[in-house]
Amino acid sequence: MTGNGAPEAETGPLLSRTVFSAAHVVADPLADTTPDGPAALDWDATLAFRHHLWSHGLGVAEAMDTAQRGMGLDHATAAELVRRSAKEARAVGGALACGAGTDQLTGPAHSLDEVRAAYEEQLAAVEDCGAQAILMASRQLAAAARGPEDYAEVYGRLLRQAREPVILHWLGPMFDPALTGYWGSADLDAATESFLHVIADHPDKVDGVKVSLLDADREIALRRRLPDGVRCYTGDDFHYPQLIAGDEAGFSHALLGVFDPLAPIAARAVRRLDTGDTGGFRELLDPTVPLARHLFQAPTRYYKTGVVLLAWLAGHQDHFTMVGGLQSARSLPHLQRAYELADAVGLFPDPELAASRMRTLHALYGRGGAA
Repeated sequence: MTGNGAPEAETGPLLSRTVFSAAHVVADPLADTTPDGPAALDWDATLAFRHHLWSHGLGVAEAMDTAQRGMGLDHATAAELVRRSAKEARAVGGALACGAGTDQLTGPAHSLDEVRAAYEEQLAAVEDCGAQAILMASRQLAAAARGPEDYAEVYGRLLRQAREPVILHWLGPMFDPALTGYWGSADLDAATESFLHVIADHPDKVDGVKVSLLDADREIALRRRLPDGVRCYTGDDFHYPQLIAGDEAGFSHALLGVFDPLAPIAARAVRRLDTGDTGGFRELLDPTVPLARHLFQAPTRYYKTGVVLLAWLAGHQDHFTMVGGLQSARSLPHLQRAYELADAVGLFPDPELAASRMRTLHALYGRGGAA
Protein backbone atom coordinates (compact mmCIF):
# COMPACT_ATOMS: atom_id res chain seq x y z
CA MET A 1 0.00 0.00 0.00
CA THR A 2 1.07 3.62 -0.42
CA GLY A 3 1.06 4.44 3.28
CA ASN A 4 0.19 8.05 2.44
CA GLY A 5 -2.02 9.42 5.19
CA ALA A 6 -4.78 11.98 4.75
CA PRO A 7 -3.65 15.63 4.74
CA GLU A 8 -4.56 17.94 7.58
CA ALA A 9 -8.09 19.27 7.46
CA GLU A 10 -8.78 22.71 6.02
CA THR A 11 -11.39 24.65 7.96
CA GLY A 12 -13.89 27.34 7.15
CA PRO A 13 -17.09 27.48 5.11
CA LEU A 14 -17.42 26.39 1.50
CA LEU A 15 -18.42 29.36 -0.63
CA SER A 16 -18.87 28.51 -4.29
CA ARG A 17 -21.04 25.41 -3.92
CA THR A 18 -23.57 24.15 -1.40
CA VAL A 19 -22.34 20.69 -0.45
CA PHE A 20 -24.16 18.09 1.63
CA SER A 21 -22.83 14.67 2.50
CA ALA A 22 -25.43 12.02 3.12
CA ALA A 23 -24.21 10.32 6.29
CA HIS A 24 -24.15 6.68 7.36
CA VAL A 25 -25.23 5.42 10.78
CA VAL A 26 -23.10 3.43 13.22
CA ALA A 27 -24.78 0.31 14.53
CA ASP A 28 -24.55 -0.82 18.14
CA PRO A 29 -22.51 -4.04 17.70
CA LEU A 30 -23.50 -5.45 21.10
CA ALA A 31 -27.27 -5.01 20.78
CA ASP A 32 -29.42 -8.12 20.59
CA THR A 33 -31.14 -7.45 17.26
CA THR A 34 -32.50 -9.27 14.24
CA PRO A 35 -32.21 -8.24 10.55
CA ASP A 36 -35.88 -7.26 10.35
CA GLY A 37 -36.20 -5.75 13.84
CA PRO A 38 -35.75 -2.16 15.00
CA ALA A 39 -32.31 -0.71 14.44
CA ALA A 40 -29.96 -0.25 17.38
CA LEU A 41 -27.48 2.60 16.91
CA ASP A 42 -24.33 3.66 18.66
CA TRP A 43 -25.54 7.20 19.10
CA ASP A 44 -22.24 8.66 20.25
CA ALA A 45 -20.34 7.36 17.22
CA THR A 46 -23.19 8.21 14.83
CA LEU A 47 -23.35 11.82 15.97
CA ALA A 48 -19.57 12.15 16.18
CA PHE A 49 -19.42 11.34 12.47
CA ARG A 50 -21.81 14.21 11.75
CA HIS A 51 -19.43 16.52 13.62
CA HIS A 52 -16.60 15.19 11.45
CA LEU A 53 -18.52 16.23 8.32
CA TRP A 54 -19.41 19.65 9.73
CA SER A 55 -15.79 20.22 10.76
CA HIS A 56 -14.78 20.06 7.09
CA GLY A 57 -17.43 22.61 6.11
CA LEU A 58 -19.88 20.13 4.60
CA GLY A 59 -23.57 20.04 5.38
CA VAL A 60 -25.17 16.82 6.57
CA ALA A 61 -28.03 15.17 4.69
CA GLU A 62 -29.66 13.12 7.42
CA ALA A 63 -31.80 9.99 7.42
CA MET A 64 -31.30 9.39 3.70
CA ASP A 65 -30.60 6.13 1.88
CA THR A 66 -26.94 6.34 2.95
CA ALA A 67 -28.21 5.95 6.52
CA GLN A 68 -29.87 2.70 5.36
CA ARG A 69 -33.30 4.28 5.22
CA GLY A 70 -35.51 1.50 3.95
CA MET A 71 -32.63 -0.99 4.26
CA GLY A 72 -32.45 -1.56 8.00
CA LEU A 73 -33.13 1.86 9.50
CA ASP A 74 -36.74 1.80 10.68
CA HIS A 75 -38.96 4.85 10.83
CA ALA A 76 -38.89 5.31 14.60
CA THR A 77 -35.10 5.23 14.72
CA ALA A 78 -34.86 7.53 11.69
CA ALA A 79 -37.12 10.04 13.45
CA GLU A 80 -34.92 9.92 16.55
CA LEU A 81 -31.86 10.35 14.33
CA VAL A 82 -33.35 13.51 12.84
CA ARG A 83 -34.12 14.93 16.28
CA ARG A 84 -30.66 14.21 17.67
CA SER A 85 -28.81 15.47 14.60
CA ALA A 86 -30.86 18.67 14.60
CA LYS A 87 -29.86 19.33 18.20
CA GLU A 88 -26.18 18.78 17.35
CA ALA A 89 -26.44 20.97 14.26
CA ARG A 90 -27.85 23.85 16.29
CA ALA A 91 -25.01 23.51 18.78
CA VAL A 92 -22.30 23.99 16.15
CA GLY A 93 -24.12 25.93 13.45
CA GLY A 94 -23.89 23.04 11.02
CA ALA A 95 -26.02 22.84 7.89
CA LEU A 96 -28.58 20.05 8.09
CA ALA A 97 -31.20 18.76 5.67
CA CYS A 98 -33.30 15.74 6.63
CA GLY A 99 -35.23 13.18 4.67
CA ALA A 100 -39.01 13.18 4.98
CA GLY A 101 -40.70 10.16 3.49
CA THR A 102 -43.49 7.68 4.07
CA ASP A 103 -41.71 4.70 5.61
CA GLN A 104 -43.99 4.61 8.65
CA LEU A 105 -46.47 2.94 6.30
CA THR A 106 -46.01 -0.82 6.36
CA GLY A 107 -47.94 -3.83 5.14
CA PRO A 108 -50.17 -3.90 2.05
CA ALA A 109 -50.79 -1.14 -0.46
CA HIS A 110 -51.89 2.28 0.78
CA SER A 111 -54.15 4.95 -0.66
CA LEU A 112 -52.89 8.28 -1.94
CA ASP A 113 -54.50 9.99 1.05
CA GLU A 114 -52.56 7.73 3.42
CA VAL A 115 -49.33 8.38 1.54
CA ARG A 116 -49.88 12.13 1.64
CA ALA A 117 -50.69 12.05 5.35
CA ALA A 118 -47.51 10.08 6.05
CA TYR A 119 -45.46 12.63 4.12
CA GLU A 120 -47.14 15.46 6.00
CA GLU A 121 -46.31 13.88 9.35
CA GLN A 122 -42.63 13.51 8.51
CA LEU A 123 -42.38 16.93 6.85
CA ALA A 124 -43.77 18.57 9.99
CA ALA A 125 -41.40 16.58 12.21
CA VAL A 126 -38.34 17.72 10.22
CA GLU A 127 -39.43 21.35 10.14
CA ASP A 128 -40.29 21.30 13.84
CA CYS A 129 -36.64 20.40 14.48
CA GLY A 130 -35.51 23.46 12.55
CA ALA A 131 -33.97 21.44 9.72
CA GLN A 132 -34.47 21.80 6.00
CA ALA A 133 -36.67 19.07 4.55
CA ILE A 134 -35.76 16.74 1.71
CA LEU A 135 -38.89 15.16 0.24
CA MET A 136 -37.63 11.66 -0.42
CA ALA A 137 -38.92 9.43 -3.18
CA SER A 138 -41.58 7.15 -1.70
CA ARG A 139 -41.99 3.45 -2.38
CA GLN A 140 -45.58 3.73 -1.17
CA LEU A 141 -46.34 6.56 -3.58
CA ALA A 142 -44.74 4.64 -6.45
CA ALA A 143 -47.07 1.73 -5.66
CA ALA A 144 -50.20 3.85 -5.26
CA ALA A 145 -49.83 6.40 -8.04
CA ARG A 146 -51.69 5.73 -11.28
CA GLY A 147 -49.87 8.34 -13.33
CA PRO A 148 -48.17 11.76 -13.33
CA GLU A 149 -51.30 13.51 -12.08
CA ASP A 150 -51.13 11.62 -8.76
CA TYR A 151 -47.53 12.75 -8.21
CA ALA A 152 -48.53 16.31 -9.04
CA GLU A 153 -51.40 16.17 -6.55
CA VAL A 154 -49.38 14.71 -3.66
CA TYR A 155 -46.29 16.86 -4.14
CA GLY A 156 -48.37 19.95 -4.81
CA ARG A 157 -50.18 19.58 -1.49
CA LEU A 158 -46.88 19.05 0.32
CA LEU A 159 -45.15 22.02 -1.27
CA ARG A 160 -48.05 24.35 -0.55
CA GLN A 161 -47.85 23.57 3.16
CA ALA A 162 -44.03 23.50 3.51
CA ARG A 163 -42.86 26.34 5.74
CA GLU A 164 -39.57 26.77 3.91
CA PRO A 165 -38.29 25.69 0.48
CA VAL A 166 -37.50 21.98 0.34
CA ILE A 167 -35.24 19.75 -1.71
CA LEU A 168 -37.00 17.28 -4.01
CA HIS A 169 -35.26 13.93 -4.32
CA TRP A 170 -35.40 11.84 -7.48
CA LEU A 171 -33.79 8.51 -6.61
CA GLY A 172 -33.33 6.16 -9.52
CA PRO A 173 -34.21 2.45 -9.51
CA MET A 174 -30.53 1.48 -9.39
CA PHE A 175 -30.65 2.74 -5.80
CA ASP A 176 -34.09 1.26 -5.06
CA PRO A 177 -35.88 -1.00 -7.57
CA ALA A 178 -39.23 -0.21 -5.90
CA LEU A 179 -38.94 3.32 -7.33
CA THR A 180 -39.08 2.20 -10.96
CA GLY A 181 -41.46 4.46 -12.89
CA TYR A 182 -41.29 7.32 -10.43
CA TRP A 183 -43.02 10.55 -11.49
CA GLY A 184 -45.49 8.43 -13.41
CA SER A 185 -43.48 6.78 -16.16
CA ALA A 186 -40.61 4.35 -16.72
CA ASP A 187 -39.70 6.53 -19.71
CA LEU A 188 -37.18 8.97 -18.23
CA ASP A 189 -38.02 11.70 -20.74
CA ALA A 190 -41.68 11.57 -19.74
CA ALA A 191 -40.78 11.34 -16.06
CA THR A 192 -38.55 14.42 -16.41
CA GLU A 193 -41.43 16.42 -17.86
CA SER A 194 -43.65 15.45 -14.92
CA PHE A 195 -40.91 16.33 -12.45
CA LEU A 196 -40.33 19.73 -14.05
CA HIS A 197 -44.07 20.39 -14.04
CA VAL A 198 -44.22 19.91 -10.27
CA ILE A 199 -41.30 22.31 -9.81
CA ALA A 200 -42.69 24.92 -12.22
CA ASP A 201 -45.97 25.01 -10.31
CA HIS A 202 -44.22 25.76 -6.98
CA PRO A 203 -40.77 27.29 -7.68
CA ASP A 204 -40.87 29.39 -4.50
CA LYS A 205 -41.17 26.24 -2.39
CA VAL A 206 -38.35 24.30 -4.07
CA ASP A 207 -34.83 25.13 -2.92
CA GLY A 208 -33.42 22.52 -5.24
CA VAL A 209 -33.60 19.04 -6.67
CA LYS A 210 -31.34 16.12 -5.90
CA VAL A 211 -30.93 13.92 -8.96
CA SER A 212 -29.61 10.39 -8.45
CA LEU A 213 -29.89 8.77 -11.87
CA LEU A 214 -26.16 8.23 -12.61
CA ASP A 215 -26.66 9.92 -15.99
CA ALA A 216 -24.57 13.08 -16.34
CA ASP A 217 -26.07 14.21 -19.64
CA ARG A 218 -29.60 13.90 -18.29
CA GLU A 219 -28.70 15.85 -15.17
CA ILE A 220 -27.11 18.64 -17.20
CA ALA A 221 -30.16 18.86 -19.45
CA LEU A 222 -32.44 18.96 -16.40
CA ARG A 223 -30.53 21.64 -14.52
CA ARG A 224 -30.58 23.90 -17.60
CA ARG A 225 -34.38 23.79 -17.48
CA LEU A 226 -34.82 24.53 -13.78
CA PRO A 227 -36.53 27.81 -12.86
CA ASP A 228 -34.28 30.63 -11.70
CA GLY A 229 -33.36 30.16 -8.06
CA VAL A 230 -33.91 26.39 -8.02
CA ARG A 231 -30.64 24.55 -7.53
CA CYS A 232 -29.55 21.21 -8.89
CA TYR A 233 -27.85 19.06 -6.25
CA THR A 234 -26.01 16.28 -7.96
CA GLY A 235 -26.54 12.83 -6.53
CA ASP A 236 -24.49 11.26 -9.31
CA ASP A 237 -21.77 9.26 -7.57
CA PHE A 238 -20.16 8.42 -10.93
CA HIS A 239 -19.76 11.86 -12.54
CA TYR A 240 -19.68 14.32 -9.63
CA PRO A 241 -16.39 16.13 -10.49
CA GLN A 242 -17.58 17.31 -13.90
CA LEU A 243 -21.10 18.10 -12.67
CA ILE A 244 -19.91 20.17 -9.71
CA ALA A 245 -17.26 21.93 -11.80
CA GLY A 246 -19.96 22.78 -14.32
CA ASP A 247 -19.85 24.34 -17.76
CA GLU A 248 -20.59 27.64 -19.46
CA ALA A 249 -24.30 27.24 -18.69
CA GLY A 250 -24.06 26.45 -14.98
CA PHE A 251 -23.10 23.84 -12.42
CA SER A 252 -24.50 21.42 -9.87
CA HIS A 253 -24.27 21.73 -6.13
CA ALA A 254 -23.86 18.42 -4.30
CA LEU A 255 -25.78 16.04 -2.07
CA LEU A 256 -23.78 12.84 -2.29
CA GLY A 257 -23.42 9.59 -0.42
CA VAL A 258 -19.88 9.20 -1.70
CA PHE A 259 -18.89 12.37 0.16
CA ASP A 260 -19.37 10.40 3.39
CA PRO A 261 -15.95 8.73 2.96
CA LEU A 262 -14.56 11.48 0.72
CA ALA A 263 -15.39 14.43 3.00
CA PRO A 264 -11.80 15.67 3.57
CA ILE A 265 -10.89 15.48 -0.11
CA ALA A 266 -14.24 16.85 -1.29
CA ALA A 267 -14.03 19.87 1.01
CA ARG A 268 -10.44 20.59 0.00
CA ALA A 269 -11.43 20.36 -3.66
CA VAL A 270 -14.40 22.73 -3.33
CA ARG A 271 -12.14 25.25 -1.63
CA ARG A 272 -10.11 25.26 -4.83
CA LEU A 273 -13.28 26.18 -6.70
CA ASP A 274 -13.84 28.96 -4.18
CA THR A 275 -10.65 30.58 -5.50
CA GLY A 276 -11.58 29.98 -9.14
CA ASP A 277 -9.13 27.09 -9.49
CA THR A 278 -11.20 24.60 -11.46
CA GLY A 279 -8.09 22.71 -12.50
CA GLY A 280 -7.04 22.24 -8.88
CA PHE A 281 -10.54 21.06 -8.04
CA ARG A 282 -10.44 18.40 -10.73
CA GLU A 283 -6.88 17.43 -9.81
CA LEU A 284 -8.04 16.58 -6.29
CA LEU A 285 -11.42 15.03 -7.04
CA ASP A 286 -10.94 13.18 -10.35
CA PRO A 287 -8.66 10.51 -8.78
CA THR A 288 -11.47 9.58 -6.37
CA VAL A 289 -13.84 8.52 -9.13
CA PRO A 290 -12.51 4.92 -9.46
CA LEU A 291 -13.20 4.43 -5.74
CA ALA A 292 -16.70 5.91 -6.08
CA ARG A 293 -17.55 3.76 -9.08
CA HIS A 294 -16.32 0.70 -7.24
CA LEU A 295 -18.39 1.45 -4.13
CA PHE A 296 -21.51 2.13 -6.20
CA GLN A 297 -21.16 -0.74 -8.67
CA ALA A 298 -24.25 -2.87 -9.25
CA PRO A 299 -26.22 -3.73 -7.26
CA THR A 300 -25.80 -0.05 -6.42
CA ARG A 301 -28.07 -0.04 -3.36
CA TYR A 302 -25.42 -1.97 -1.41
CA TYR A 303 -22.90 0.86 -1.64
CA LYS A 304 -23.49 1.52 2.07
CA THR A 305 -21.37 -1.52 2.97
CA GLY A 306 -18.27 -0.01 1.41
CA VAL A 307 -18.99 3.38 2.95
CA VAL A 308 -19.13 1.88 6.45
CA LEU A 309 -16.03 -0.21 5.80
CA LEU A 310 -14.07 2.94 4.98
CA ALA A 311 -15.38 4.71 8.09
CA TRP A 312 -14.10 1.81 10.17
CA LEU A 313 -10.74 1.74 8.42
CA ALA A 314 -10.39 5.51 8.83
CA GLY A 315 -10.98 5.22 12.58
CA HIS A 316 -14.39 6.88 12.77
CA GLN A 317 -15.89 3.80 14.46
CA ASP A 318 -14.44 0.82 16.24
CA HIS A 319 -16.23 -2.01 14.42
CA PHE A 320 -17.53 -3.10 11.02
CA THR A 321 -21.08 -4.03 11.98
CA MET A 322 -24.07 -2.57 10.19
CA VAL A 323 -27.77 -2.23 10.83
CA GLY A 324 -29.56 -5.31 9.53
CA GLY A 325 -26.29 -7.20 9.10
CA LEU A 326 -25.59 -5.35 5.86
CA GLN A 327 -21.84 -5.72 6.36
CA SER A 328 -22.30 -9.07 4.60
CA ALA A 329 -23.74 -7.47 1.45
CA ARG A 330 -20.37 -7.17 -0.34
CA SER A 331 -17.70 -9.78 -0.91
CA LEU A 332 -14.23 -9.80 0.60
CA PRO A 333 -12.61 -9.09 -2.80
CA HIS A 334 -14.91 -6.08 -3.21
CA LEU A 335 -14.00 -4.77 0.23
CA GLN A 336 -10.30 -5.40 -0.36
CA ARG A 337 -10.43 -3.41 -3.59
CA ALA A 338 -12.25 -0.55 -1.83
CA TYR A 339 -9.43 -0.46 0.71
CA GLU A 340 -6.79 -0.35 -2.02
CA LEU A 341 -8.52 2.44 -3.93
CA ALA A 342 -9.08 4.48 -0.77
CA ASP A 343 -5.43 4.09 0.19
CA ALA A 344 -4.37 5.21 -3.27
CA VAL A 345 -6.07 8.60 -2.81
CA GLY A 346 -4.72 9.06 0.73
CA LEU A 347 -8.03 8.67 2.51
CA PHE A 348 -6.82 7.14 5.79
CA PRO A 349 -5.57 9.40 8.60
CA ASP A 350 -3.68 6.42 10.04
CA PRO A 351 -2.65 4.00 7.24
CA GLU A 352 -1.25 1.49 9.74
CA LEU A 353 -4.58 1.32 11.56
CA ALA A 354 -6.37 0.78 8.26
CA ALA A 355 -3.96 -2.02 7.29
CA SER A 356 -4.30 -3.67 10.69
CA ARG A 357 -8.08 -3.62 10.47
CA MET A 358 -8.04 -5.08 6.97
CA ARG A 359 -5.85 -7.91 8.26
CA THR A 360 -8.45 -8.51 10.96
CA LEU A 361 -11.19 -8.62 8.34
CA HIS A 362 -9.24 -11.13 6.28
CA ALA A 363 -8.75 -13.30 9.37
CA LEU A 364 -12.48 -13.21 10.13
CA TYR A 365 -13.22 -14.34 6.59
CA GLY A 366 -10.80 -17.24 7.14
CA ARG A 367 -8.05 -15.73 5.01
CA GLY A 368 -5.50 -14.98 7.64
CA GLY A 369 -2.77 -13.54 5.41
CA ALA A 370 -1.80 -9.88 5.46
CA ALA A 371 -3.90 -7.43 3.46
